[in-house]
Amino acid sequence: MASRVGEKIKLTSIDELLCVPETNGTIEIELGLISAFENHPFRVVDDEKMEELVESIRQQGILSPVLVRPDDEGGYEMISGHRRLRAATIVGLKKIPAIVKELTDDEAIIAMVNANLQREEILPSERGFSLKMKMDAMRHQGSCRHDVAKLSVVERKTATIVGEGSGLTGRSVQRYIRLTELIPELLDMVDTKRLSLVNGVDISYFDKDVQKWLYEYIKDNRNLKPEQIVALKEQRNLKNMTQYTVIAILNDALPKKSAIKKVSFSEKKLSKYFPADYPASKCERIITELLEKWKLEQEAQNGI
Repeated sequence: MASRVGEKIKLTSIDELLCVPETNGTIEIELGLISAFENHPFRVVDDEKMEELVESIRQQGILSPVLVRPDDEGGYEMISGHRRLRAATIVGLKKIPAIVKELTDDEAIIAMVNANLQREEILPSERGFSLKMKMDAMRHQGSCRHDVAKLSVVERKTATIVGEGSGLTGRSVQRYIRLTELIPELLDMVDTKRLSLVNGVDISYFDKDVQKWLYEYIKDNRNLKPEQIVALKEQRNLKNMTQYTVIAILNDALPKKSAIKKVSFSEKKLSKYFPADYPASKCERIITELLEKWKLEQEAQNGI
């Protein structure tokens, strides 16, 4: 085997991971010159994670530069680093280290999605809209030529490509993208785990009016069971049904509770058959034995 001593090992650069062209150097940019990415699907929230990032920047500064591209007004559009920008603003920094790249809209979208999907905590809605944006951008670039809604072999392969680098299968990509078809109220329920992702995907195929009725049903009943969704999916004319009919289908799909017979004896009645010092457990045992004997007699009479 030929020796490889002295050969250079090529490591994957951050640019390759973000799917953007290579660049040289980092510059300091005033915070006020940087605008948010248009239709950015990832939320920037002042939560506990933000507090940790703020404290880290106070103590160590910004260790990883943000990624921006020039805009048409002499400023910059953020590609990756919205949370760092927010934290820098809270800390009171005037400038932030940044890498500037000349990117097309499609390149910018792909870079933005790839960078943000590396985060540990991402809401289903964020993942869904970002993957859809990436799918559309790849289609515009010529990497994809098929409608996302068509479940063809080619489309599934495309979804697999979109999920590469994010640890997602093509099937998972399709399911997350389907969530973008939910009305905002139901999508919020998926984010807050009041509605499972699986149920959310199934509901996304229903008409928007039906989705609104389902939202009201879940809000009032706090739950929607899989068998209820199955019952709706079996309806051929669902879009022409009224809200009253849809609710009736949901209620009919629930398992019926069997009526439980409850028989009680007053102390006066029991005292006619049992001594006053008889414990309740012994009374119950004797009654059960007598009922078993009666049952056998009934079965014998009826030829069972």
